Amino acid sequence: MSLPSDFLWGFATAAYQIEGAVEQDGRAPTIWDTFCNRPGKIADGSSGTTACDSYNRTADDIALLKSLGATAYRFSLSWTRIIPLGGRNDPVNQPGLDHYVRFVHDLLAAGITPFVTLLHWDVPDELDKRYGGLLDKTEFGLDFEHYARVCFRAMPEVKHWATFNEPWCSAVLGYNVGQFAPGRTSDRAKSSEGDGTTEPWIAAHTLLVAHGRAVKSYRDEFKAAAQGEIGIVLNGDAVFPWDPADPRDVEACERKIEFAISWFADPIYKGDYPESMKRQLGSRLPAFTPEEAALVHGSNDFYGMNHYTANYVKNRPGTPDPEDVAGHLDVLFYNKRGFCIGEETQSPWLRPCAAGFRDLMVWISKRYNYPKIYITENGTSVKGENDLPMEKILDDDFRVRYYNDYVRAMATTVSLDGVDVRGYFAWSLMDNFEWAEGYETRFGVCYVDYDNGQKRFPKKSARFLGPLFDKLIRKEGQ
Repeated sequence: MSLPSDFLWGFATAAYQIEGAVEQDGRAPTIWDTFCNRPGKIADGSSGTTACDSYNRTADDIALLKSLGATAYRFSLSWTRIIPLGGRNDPVNQPGLDHYVRFVHDLLAAGITPFVTLLHWDVPDELDKRYGGLLDKTEFGLDFEHYARVCFRAMPEVKHWATFNEPWCSAVLGYNVGQFAPGRTSDRAKSSEGDGTTEPWIAAHTLLVAHGRAVKSYRDEFKAAAQGEIGIVLNGDAVFPWDPADPRDVEACERKIEFAISWFADPIYKGDYPESMKRQLGSRLPAFTPEEAALVHGSNDFYGMNHYTANYVKNRPGTPDPEDVAGHLDVLFYNKRGFCIGEETQSPWLRPCAAGFRDLMVWISKRYNYPKIYITENGTSVKGENDLPMEKILDDDFRVRYYNDYVRAMATTVSLDGVDVRGYFAWSLMDNFEWAEGYETRFGVCYVDYDNGQKRFPKKSARFLGPLFDKLIRKEGQ
């Protein structure tokens, strides 16, 4: 069990979750700034206004990464720091762009490889107001392509780009459930606007076409000189049938992954949406024009895989609800025999199951002809962690066990199953603004003391990963 000698590992973060400084150096609001200002949307009534203050602590964060032995760092850019109003005819904010140029330079000087995500959910608020953001395929695609080109031109040293983080979350949680910005949903108790039967499919289609546009721009204008790569980051959970003897539950497992992962990966690797989605959604699922299909098909140099948990899946009889986004099935933590998939965490959706991680890596590899994979996020919250005294939070044995099991499962599938994994990023470098859960949930390997100047303190898990990867990564010549 081993990993390649050039295997990269490190930690991941996202701009809105850690940067703070929301009005500093010309930054303008994102849809998350606006969403957080709406009462009742964030569990503790908080926002990313200060977060971890990482915008003003880049040197501290680089020193922290270096001290933990990380060889790579995945982070996202804030579009509204670079183009505050977001549009292709709007001015570029040089101080914001210069900030990221310096940060990339400083990371490289410290021997840390930057993996840069162009958009991690924080769409410019002005674009949402101007034309509905992700609901306007043409305008958003052109604006995102322009923004991407500005970044590619300014940071040629970056060799690893991701267009979007978890488009499933943007589409489903933002336009169906209403739990994430911009908070649109058919549920009028939650939002006065939105149609959960159509908008998630429109938003996802917009993201795919915009991804294709940015990739084409990179390949046409920048890739040869930069010698870099570009892809998209997709989330997805592992699945097991609620009743393995029931072929309907077995088939529902396949459908569950298709509605979560293949919704985006099939158009990229196969040229169109999965048949299961077409059957259930009919005309509500947008069709690719020939031009769009040409942009999207083949538009990944690598597969960015975010993964945390697993579920038992049970087929649901009857006719699908028009609001359904999962594939007309039940997602459960207990199977027919009463076995639980894993221990509770602070996150109601997350229970550890490292065996599922291996299964899903194999599933993705087989379906998409063994692409190069980066594990762009993997990690866990700990039940009750935020209520513990700091010394107990730092002693996070539960998270240590999680990482040990998951990283070893990854090394096993590389060694035995032929899965081509090239890098791994633990989520997250530090505790941060956990979206709708505010600061009540901590995912960091480093504790952030929000009450005392956002100081960082490495937990046991932070010190654990370096020696683990040192054991697993083959040395040159081995």
